[in-house]
Amino acid sequence: MATAKVLAGARVVLPTGTVTDGRVIVDGTRIAGSAPADAETVDLTGHWVVPGFVDMHNHGGGGASFTSGTVDEILKGIHTHRQHGTTTIVPSFVTGDMDFLVQRAGLLSELAEQGEIAGIHFEGPFISPCRKGAHDETLLRDPDPADVRKLIDAARGRAKMVTLATELPGGIDSVRLLAEHGVIAAIGHTDATYEQTVEAIDAGATVATHLFNAMPQLGHRAPGPIAALLEDERITVELINDGTHLHPAALELAFHHKGSEKVAFITDAMDAAGFGDGRYMLGPMEVEVKDSVARLVEGGSIAGSTLTLDRAFKRAVTVDGLPVEDVVRAISANPARLLGVFDTVGSLEPGKDADLVVLDEEFEVKGVMRKGEWLVAP
Repeated sequence: MATAKVLAGARVVLPTGTVTDGRVIVDGTRIAGSAPADAETVDLTGHWVVPGFVDMHNHGGGGASFTSGTVDEILKGIHTHRQHGTTTIVPSFVTGDMDFLVQRAGLLSELAEQGEIAGIHFEGPFISPCRKGAHDETLLRDPDPADVRKLIDAARGRAKMVTLATELPGGIDSVRLLAEHGVIAAIGHTDATYEQTVEAIDAGATVATHLFNAMPQLGHRAPGPIAALLEDERITVELINDGTHLHPAALELAFHHKGSEKVAFITDAMDAAGFGDGRYMLGPMEVEVKDSVARLVEGGSIAGSTLTLDRAFKRAVTVDGLPVEDVVRAISANPARLLGVFDTVGSLEPGKDADLVVLDEEFEVKGVMRKGEWLVAP
């Protein structure tokens, strides 16, 4: 069989817009500008072809935890999300003991070196006990730059993002440290005021961890972090579009203020994503998943999601009424740019990895390709 393929007849979403009856040429592991004579044609009439999804905030899936699973379990979780179109993934750790996080960072950095993941995200332990969500309060600590540096070093150049409550002692210095090392400083699980949030952005923070969730609500006298994060063009906001974490009006508000260039859809998925209801562990915390909604057994706080990015994509188009091109930016291009991997993934352009998703007219996944290989054949 020819290694080169011409995916023909679909609506293809390119950085310049959607091409009807378009074609994508795949030669080996990459997208090509022209097709060799022996290329195989794959007829995708009546479908969409979009770039592979990029998830920069994900705790697990397929029954596996990225925080505590074995290498085989982690690979199973990655595979689960790939089946749903996520061809690039950054595993996220929940709060743990520092020594444990250092050990886990070393383990995952090896998977990053092998190309299985695009880096590591530390969501905790440097977060506010007032806004801890599904994190173990006994393990939280202030963002001392020395501790932050310890985690970055443990990740051996593979740390991509650290979520901080930047109002805590050491928070602003830690933001500066992260910026100097090329690691995203993300504001989240925070009890910061508007003014404190502005200070953190000025220090170099560039991402809002799951905007609206685990932070003070928008107030007319005390606008809090949400107003600061929405108004500043330097910030990209993460959104969990599962219908549980956000009201559609909140999603619309974010897109209205940020535009499609400064929104990143994430899953914030935990082990149950792509797996089912039941009881799970999220770090040291027990979680019950019922009707696909994850909550802590103790206290009932929402504990991540069971979302996969194909569901976020479909909901954004069919429920939220967003243009497909805007959704592609939020789910592929924008996170790829933030993670520093847009030169290889995040859009359908010659020279980039052949990472793509085939969707039918109802926006259900019908094919997933990663580096030129069909993971789900159309």
